[in-house]
Amino acid sequence: QKTQTCDAGKLITDEKNTHKEYVGFATLPNQVHRKSVKKGFDFTLMVAGESGLGKSTLVNSLFLTDLYKDRKLLNAEERITQTVEITKHTVDIEEKGVKLKLTIVDTPGFGDAVNNTECWKPVADYIDQQFEQYFRDESGLNRKNIQDNRVHCCLYFISPFGHGLRPLDVEFMKALHEKVNIVPILAKADTLTPMEVKKKKIKIREEIEQYGIKIYQFPDCDSDEDEDFKQQDYELKVRLATSVY
Repeated sequence: QKTQTCDAGKLITDEKNTHKEYVGFATLPNQVHRKSVKKGFDFTLMVAGESGLGKSTLVNSLFLTDLYKDRKLLNAEERITQTVEITKHTVDIEEKGVKLKLTIVDTPGFGDAVNNTECWKPVADYIDQQFEQYFRDESGLNRKNIQDNRVHCCLYFISPFGHGLRPLDVEFMKALHEKVNIVPILAKADTLTPMEVKKKKIKIREEIEQYGIKIYQFPDCDSDEDEDFKQQDYELKVRLATSVY
């Protein structure tokens, strides 16, 4: 067999000269992409808000799965006495050959008690613990199979029945906006008229700015991105600037 390897960037040819493959640093992005797709991705999504705002329904709709089929529904008296817990639901999703390990972190008991003073602390502590664990794993000797359990995004559900943000909403978002990407969601908006939805979104957005709360902002596009992606990014930014989700 006559196989000849030339300098980087040249061609490798077999004896029939029928198979040609480019060898060089220009192929690195494709190699990294193939490796990443084969390995899959980890994504941890936290959902927070008081009971009955449709958190589980939205998550199931987003990912076309039922993550809460074994959930026990509490009555009103049980919810009042329940303390804030952290529960995790994990599911493997594959779409067009790309694997995603999705972890949903729920916070049952949040906002349901009569006295909700500092009920956000267990949530903040959990987020800090995941960062610390990931840092320890990254600093260790065996870094090959590190599992990323850091919370990448938090969907915070805001009740549609108040006049805007409650003190608890403000405390929660101010305590966590430096730790995680917060996406505020006006829950059960279909129970309101279009005019009520518009007014409530404006009110919530004004209060978010008033209290200096940082919510997720779409990053700027690179100059070399294609026009379709730039247009999509622009439309999302306009939507974010004009409303709460």
